[in-house]
Amino acid sequence: MKTAGAGQAAAAAPAEAAKPADDAQSTAETKQDSKPAAGDESGEKKPQGRRTGIGGVGAGAAAAGAGAAAGAAVAGAGAASASEKKSDEAEKKPAQRKPMAKPAAKTADKPAQRKPMAKPAATNDDKAAARTADKPAAKTAPAAKATSSGSGSTASAKPAAKKEPIMIGSKSLGQWSKLVGLGLGGLIVAAGILILAARGVTTLPGVPEFLERYPGEYHIPDFVDPGFPGWVRWTHFLNIFFMVLIIRSGLQVRHQQKPPAFYTPKNGGKKISINLWLHTSLDLLWLANGVVFVVLLFVSGHWARIVPTSWEVFPNALSAALQYATMEWPMEDAWVNYNALQQLMYFIVVFIAAPLAAITGVRMSEWWPKDASTLNKIYPAPLARAIHFPTMLFFVFFILVHVFLVFTTGLRQNLGYMFAGTDVVGWAGLIWFLIAMVVVVAGWFAARPLLLAPIANLFGRVSSR
Repeated sequence: MKTAGAGQAAAAAPAEAAKPADDAQSTAETKQDSKPAAGDESGEKKPQGRRTGIGGVGAGAAAAGAGAAAGAAVAGAGAASASEKKSDEAEKKPAQRKPMAKPAAKTADKPAQRKPMAKPAATNDDKAAARTADKPAAKTAPAAKATSSGSGSTASAKPAAKKEPIMIGSKSLGQWSKLVGLGLGGLIVAAGILILAARGVTTLPGVPEFLERYPGEYHIPDFVDPGFPGWVRWTHFLNIFFMVLIIRSGLQVRHQQKPPAFYTPKNGGKKISINLWLHTSLDLLWLANGVVFVVLLFVSGHWARIVPTSWEVFPNALSAALQYATMEWPMEDAWVNYNALQQLMYFIVVFIAAPLAAITGVRMSEWWPKDASTLNKIYPAPLARAIHFPTMLFFVFFILVHVFLVFTTGLRQNLGYMFAGTDVVGWAGLIWFLIAMVVVVAGWFAARPLLLAPIANLFGRVSSR
């Protein structure tokens, strides 16, 4: 009976020993899997030390597990010896098996309980996998950055690609355009009101008799030849050319912030912007043209056409203005004589506005003596500046009104007088006028630093700063 019981115990002992062996084997495999990932040897050695200190059963189970992993022969021998030892111990201490199995179970469970320690291993594995997975992401990250930077650069390039508004004073060109549009609209409304008011005035008592007595012109001296000689027509064209470029360059000087280039005279002097050099150079050419005109005007006797020779010029000028206001043009023959209002306006332009623009311009230029303290007190620069700009505005107003009247009071006839030199109504004057306008427009676009620099270098030195 003892032999049979011992045999049964021996048969049951291997079965019971196999369970911890299997658990130990699974634990060992788990540790072997987690060991490279965790990289923490001390954490794995401590459970092994605790298993060897439990007792013979734990050692046999560990040996059985190791033998099973090493080889079949070694595993069989280890299992047989372990079973015999366990059977003997089971006979001697049957009650202690279960308590001994519990520590074995605890030993086997501890690796399972130490799975939280394996979590770092899994975390490390995840990190390694994440690193592997992040490598393409890392590669794509620069692309994403490049895309984001590209989109950012595109977003930031949009304001750069957008042209900055052209500033004229404190307002942009678009704002000035709106103001001009509103001004033209208001001007049309005001003109309509003025026309209605002027026509109402002509119906008042005594006004028709005044218009009949002063038709708008008076008889000029007999020594004035009719027509427009060649020197009048040429100086008139040059006056148009220079005046347009003077106004353009003057506005550039007034509103320039950073000049495109600078000019320094050869004989020394202050460095100025190339726009100011162009403006003063055009002023000199315009003044030279004006001097030629005035000299020939008095030499030829043609002066009587623009210089009033009778006090009747004033009532006739008022009569002509009233007739212009009613849009019923005064009777005139400009080939022979200007009306009184034209004569007064031409006299103001030639003998008042032009000298005023020249004197104020010289005062603001570098040619004015800096050491003349007494002269500077009498004629300060701020006063010259306050007069110079309104004078330019007067010229602009005169040109606009003059061109409007030329076009509305007989286009081909008026252009034939001044550009073709004939009183025959035809197309020659219009053709010459169009050619002259092409030259003016070409001069407008040619007045740029790239084309001006070679000319300015003939008289000084052009630099970028």
